[in-house]
Order: sequence, then C-alpha cells, then structure tokens
Amino acid sequence: MRMEAELRKLGDDIAIARKKRRFTQQRLAEGAGVNVATIRRLEKGDGGVALSVLAMVLLTLGENGRLSKLMDIASDDIGLARDVAQLPKRVRPKGTRRPRPDASEIQKPEAADTGQPVWF
Repeated sequence: MRMEAELRKLGDDIAIARKKRRFTQQRLAEGAGVNVATIRRLEKGDGGVALSVLAMVLLTLGENGRLSKLMDIASDDIGLARDVAQLPKRVRPKGTRRPRPDASEIQKPEAADTGQPVWF
C-alpha cells in the first residue's frame, strides 16, 4: 500500500472507532484538546496531523496502548527475521571509524615482557 492509502485507512478506522463509541467529532476534538478541523483532517488521512494529536485521539477513544505497539519488536517481522543478538551497539555513518594505530605507535616487547604489543 502506498503511504496515502495507509493514512486514509487509518483515518477511516479512527472515524469508525469514533462512531462506534457514539462520539461526535466535536466530542473527540474536546477530548484530544484540538479543534474539529484537526479531527476532520485526521479522519481524511491528512499526513500533516501531528503524532501527538493521534496519541491524544487514541487515548480519548480508550486505545492508549495502540501507538506504542506500532513498531513493537515482538511483531516486527523484518526485524525478527534478523538476528537481534548480532546488532551493533551503535551505528555510525561510513567513514567515521576511529583509525587503528600505525606500527610506529606500537611499543616493541622486551625480552622479559609477555610478548604482547603495548598501545600508547
């Protein structure tokens, strides 16, 4: 599905949920702390409506936990297909790796040493 179609479906689903609860757009807007025009935009699938508005609408509809489950790792099929244990601790842009020290920075081991190079 394209993004616009997904947003329209989300808007339709919110409108249906509102009607099932017998909420008017005015009642939903008051509960979410926004004006009716914002609710209309949300129900039409307008992608410019703030995420915080969606969160407040879901809360008003009694669906508090829905937003936090959008990308829940337990239901992320693509993420689950990859081995989570192999994920890096941090992802850096290419070319930002710290350079390894060159040979001149390595101290030569003495005869009594363990034989391991020492980094400065």
